[in-house]
Amino acid sequence: MAAAGVTITQTPFFRTQRRDLWWAQWFAYFAGLGFLLIVYPTWALLQGSDYRLGNYLSPFYSPELYGSAHAWISAGRPSWWPLMIPFSAALLIMWAPAGFRLTCYYYRGAYYKAFFLDPPNCTVGEARHGYWGENFWPLLIQNAHRYFMYIAVVFLFFLARDVWEALWFTNPATGRIVFGIGVGSVILAINVILIAGYTLAAEPDRRQPRPLLRCGAAGEVLGVRHGLQRPAHELGLGQPDLGFIHRSLHPLMRDGRGPRF
Repeated sequence: MAAAGVTITQTPFFRTQRRDLWWAQWFAYFAGLGFLLIVYPTWALLQGSDYRLGNYLSPFYSPELYGSAHAWISAGRPSWWPLMIPFSAALLIMWAPAGFRLTCYYYRGAYYKAFFLDPPNCTVGEARHGYWGENFWPLLIQNAHRYFMYIAVVFLFFLARDVWEALWFTNPATGRIVFGIGVGSVILAINVILIAGYTLAAEPDRRQPRPLLRCGAAGEVLGVRHGLQRPAHELGLGQPDLGFIHRSLHPLMRDGRGPRF
């Protein structure tokens, strides 16, 4: 029996037979990611101030290598930093977590749709007429996601250390260091827990042994099956963004307040 030939034609750009408000979802992606990934992070990274209050340190600036008396290397700007470029301690370290986020499979699908209209939405015509893959620059960097993941795991220890330091306050009456829980302590703790869930459930480490989770078709580690992998990763994707954490602590740093309960 002869097979009938089928001719497939590409839908013109932005053309679709959909009658729903498909563009509303695209606009939500565009506006949300534009603010969370570009506008706010750029402002927060370049301001270089109001990122520390007492024992609270914004995750945007952790680990703090330069910039204050608590910095690991120096309280000032590095001598090798070009004078014509504004200095911010966050610029020295944020390339690592940003690289992990931007090369993430889930993030790619979101910002390809939002910024490159590739595609604008399901069954909506896109601009390009062929599949390029990620075999050429600058998209070739997407293949480094696994290596960014290894670096991101190291940052989990820095963030956990920040949570520990956020639990110790100086008593203004006695000058002694005492244990306490503040609003910032809770925010930083939630942040590192969710970031750890997102990082450790990432696809690049699917062949690495883990104590609780392993991504594999029939993989099982300590009785925890593959079915837990996706919920853990989705939970991580729902984490407060680093910009959100910085924004939450920002009023406390501006006003010089450190509420505790």
